[in-house]
Amino acid sequence: MGSFIIEGGHTLQGEITPQGAKNEALQIISAVLLTDKKVEISNIPDIIDVNKLIDILRNLGVKIQKKAKGVFTFQADDININYLQSEEFKEKGSGLRGSIMIMGPLLARFGKAYMSKPGGDKIGRRRLDTHFEGFIKLGAELDYDTSNHFFGVKAKKLTGTNMLLNEASVTGTANIILAAVLAEGTTTIYNAACEPYIQQLSKMLNRMGAKISGIGSNLLTIEGVKKLNGTTHRVLPDMIEIGSWIGLAAITKSEITIKNVSWENLGQIPRVFRKLGITVEQKGDDIFIPKHEHYVIQNFMDGSILSVSDAPWPGFTPDLLSIVLVTAIQAKGVVLIHQKMFESRLFFVDKLIDMGAQIILNDPHRATVIGLDQENQLRATQMSSPDIRAGISLLIAALSAKGTSVIHNIEQIDRGYEAIDQKLNAIGAKIQRVN
Repeated sequence: MGSFIIEGGHTLQGEITPQGAKNEALQIISAVLLTDKKVEISNIPDIIDVNKLIDILRNLGVKIQKKAKGVFTFQADDININYLQSEEFKEKGSGLRGSIMIMGPLLARFGKAYMSKPGGDKIGRRRLDTHFEGFIKLGAELDYDTSNHFFGVKAKKLTGTNMLLNEASVTGTANIILAAVLAEGTTTIYNAACEPYIQQLSKMLNRMGAKISGIGSNLLTIEGVKKLNGTTHRVLPDMIEIGSWIGLAAITKSEITIKNVSWENLGQIPRVFRKLGITVEQKGDDIFIPKHEHYVIQNFMDGSILSVSDAPWPGFTPDLLSIVLVTAIQAKGVVLIHQKMFESRLFFVDKLIDMGAQIILNDPHRATVIGLDQENQLRATQMSSPDIRAGISLLIAALSAKGTSVIHNIEQIDRGYEAIDQKLNAIGAKIQRVN
């Protein structure tokens, strides 16, 4: 198990370039299983979750070549479908929630797919119903071995249909798209997720020969085709990392330029941080955050306390609520953070309270932050990272604190952030990685 030793209280300055988007990469890489032709993907982040998925594909028989940093070619022309029932796959698949994304393309192309109950963040229930209900609507049969927590889906033929998703699940929508593109007939998906990552996946599949319309809306129409070809694709910059650096710059009184952020795909992110009183300045396709001695949380127009909550796109992403919460610690004013989607994601705030933050955990979904207005610096402490987003939030808090903090279980942070210690040390942070 690794740890970070963080010497806090330093002002950072310089440029930082976000990695490729983790959530998009997991979907795009899974899509290579739909064709026997070569697919080239660039801007792939070098992080634990993505590398685990690439390893699973390699063991399935996918020919993988690394051409340059973040650039890989994949060719799935000799797949060993029986690997999915091996003990090795059961163990590896259970350690990566994103591995469920291979089920849609394998079901579509080979008529069957298997999956251990996937792991990942400990942030409360994350239901898989949307994935499997979609497969069943397309004509698949589900088999679930309750004793071994092992899922199987089989279908002699997938047939297009109309479906209304019970939730606008991003991964559920992606998996159904991946299955439906090779189904016979037309599939319509109502209440589909429409995040930029879903749009990217859909555009990539269309370049491969799929027929998907309604991209960017919550109603997708997919005309099934018999086969797909190869293509090239570039993964978007990670909007969660971009939001993390905005919050980091504000709370540490730093001046940071975030390069090549793809402004048109950031949605509500700049607006929400501006509501916290942070200057988010657009310079071309970059974000410039000037040094903030103070930043003041805006109230609503009627004078009531600001609340920030998550919602399906184009609402605010739940993955950044932890960052907003920790950023608000040193703001002037009060904000209510309402995490609607996951009931355990706010349980890391006790560590922030130990550091001197003024936070009231109202219930599993809501926390009230009373800003310190930079009058009292957080205290250094020892803590452990429970999940990816809590981990980066604790790291940001430690970088703003007085003294030396230690964060254990940093593998959780490494699952979603590429070489984060090197990236931040390059602009003035003092982070030491130890085993």
